[in-house]
Amino acid sequence: MAASSLRRQLTIVGGLLLLLAVVSLLSLLSGAKTIAPADIWYSLRGQLDNADSVIVMQSRLPRTLAGILAGLALGGAGAVIQALTRNPLADPGILGVNAGASFAIALGISLFGVTGVLGWLGFAWSGALIASIAVWLIGSLGGGRVNPVRLTLAGVALSAVLSGMTSSLALLNPQTFDQMRIWQAGTLDIRSLSNMTFVAPAIIGGCLLALLSARALNTLSMGEEMAAALGTHVLLVRLMAVLAVMMMCGSATALVGPIGFVGLMVPHVARWWVGSDQRWVLGASLLMAPILLLVADIVGRLLVPGELRVSIVTAFIGAPVLIWLVRQRKH
Repeated sequence: MAASSLRRQLTIVGGLLLLLAVVSLLSLLSGAKTIAPADIWYSLRGQLDNADSVIVMQSRLPRTLAGILAGLALGGAGAVIQALTRNPLADPGILGVNAGASFAIALGISLFGVTGVLGWLGFAWSGALIASIAVWLIGSLGGGRVNPVRLTLAGVALSAVLSGMTSSLALLNPQTFDQMRIWQAGTLDIRSLSNMTFVAPAIIGGCLLALLSARALNTLSMGEEMAAALGTHVLLVRLMAVLAVMMMCGSATALVGPIGFVGLMVPHVARWWVGSDQRWVLGASLLMAPILLLVADIVGRLLVPGELRVSIVTAFIGAPVLIWLVRQRKH
């Protein structure tokens, strides 16, 4: 039985890897201008120097890599937060992490004149960390244990407050408004490979930290007392998980703006497919989220003239899928 389950999990992960490769290729092929696959290949190898190569290297490749990196961050952070809080409603958006990063970036732009992804990164990390700590402290009030309902309510309330403050800063400062109006909608249209070099190490580091804490998160799901009895250092696991979420969410928000819903839906689907073991849930989430973002980006590019923001498309795709899966789960 165990061997059969392992084969099924390996098959799912292998299928997701193959699907991610296919979707990445489609992302490079899709756009207003049709470019031959051979020209894309030659452009990636630096053997082509024409208008098509400019489109590939300065538009399609950066947004494909941005989708992969942001997907890794959002899927991984959602899985970690849901495991850490034992709350299936938890995600970086609901718990205020994305809102904290967004507010910190707005603060950096309006007060310190910070521009560009590199400048935003430190503010995004700080905002994500402070928001995580604030929500955690509020959720653990009264007895010192985390209350999932209180944690969710605290996150929603903090998100609303920080989103309002972010909007106020943008409206009061024309420079802030100009820099944030496109970024805040959530988009993969990066048009710069250099931005990826700033955030990729942090996102990959956060993913590795999350994978290292996955086994301990399994024991933590049985309760703090049981986890401690089994030799798990509960405080260390929490710190590792929060640090991983901060690195992933802060980096993704600085790169592509706030994109919601992905971190909520993807871990649910991953658990239904691979079981409750956090190692498999996290691994599947790290693959499924980039697939979802890239598919949403392709649909947004082809659905309407110009472009439909990826954050809008993920909501249109994700909400019906999640509702359908919940209804199927009941049966």
